[in-house]
Amino acid sequence: MDYTQAKAPTNTITRNLNDLDSSTESIYETIQIISKRSLQIALEMKTELDKKLAEFASYSDNLEEIFENREQIEISRFYERLPKPTLIAIEEFLNDEIYFRLPTEEEFLENDIIK
Repeated sequence: MDYTQAKAPTNTITRNLNDLDSSTESIYETIQIISKRSLQIALEMKTELDKKLAEFASYSDNLEEIFENREQIEISRFYERLPKPTLIAIEEFLNDEIYFRLPTEEEFLENDIIK
């Protein structure tokens, strides 16, 4: 997904809890779904940023040479201005863009979660 085109706000806004738990009917399930999606988004963004910054990596152990690379600074600033992964995940959840399902009782028993 292209997170640069995300319609999520860049700052935190107050949300109505009734809007958030309307599809799951449990705010706790909603928070769990949003948090898992947020972790996925954060991992994707970090991987992408690491790939871009790897081009500027210096493999010398010389502490005397410290370079300020303008392109590296611009890339870092760009990612800092993007909406936070949690805000993107909330927006995706409210727009029904996240697929989730609850495991059945048999799946719980197979995985020894309930005993």
